[in-house]
Amino acid sequence: MLTVEQVLASQKANVETLLGLTSKAFEGVEKIVELNLSASKAALNETGENAKALLSVKDAQELMALQQSLLQPLAERTAAYSRHLYEIATDTSSEFTKAMESQATEVQQKFVGIVDSAAKNAPAGSETAVAVMKSAVAAANNAFESVQKAVKQATDVAEANFKTVTSASAAKPAAKKR
Repeated sequence: MLTVEQVLASQKANVETLLGLTSKAFEGVEKIVELNLSASKAALNETGENAKALLSVKDAQELMALQQSLLQPLAERTAAYSRHLYEIATDTSSEFTKAMESQATEVQQKFVGIVDSAAKNAPAGSETAVAVMKSAVAAANNAFESVQKAVKQATDVAEANFKTVTSASAAKPAAKKR
């Protein structure tokens, strides 16, 4: 059985974890706000420069050349913004994943301890029920680990795909410049 001290220690650890995750979430939000402010400021400055350039255009051919020259940097900045946003999201979510995995492992260990304690104090003749309970706990742990592995694999595949797409889009403009 759990003592009052164990329950209080567990609650304290949960509160500390929650506060840490809340802090990480706010750090992520701060980074996104900084990124958006920086992007907005750059876009505002660029809009002014582009407007000046448009006003100085003398003919249609010059206008077409100007439009072409404005599109390339826009695509590059959009890709850079997406990469930066992805990095912020990945860093923040990895902190949450680590905390959740740690908490899940701790809960599993405590539950196994409770089951073991109950098994030691179980009345004679309840060995079958205890064995079934231990088997159920082992199956649940295996299922949880399988889900964790599947999520990790899916995350790795998604990250690899994102990196492939962004590197391919970064390579296209470089090839066009030649």
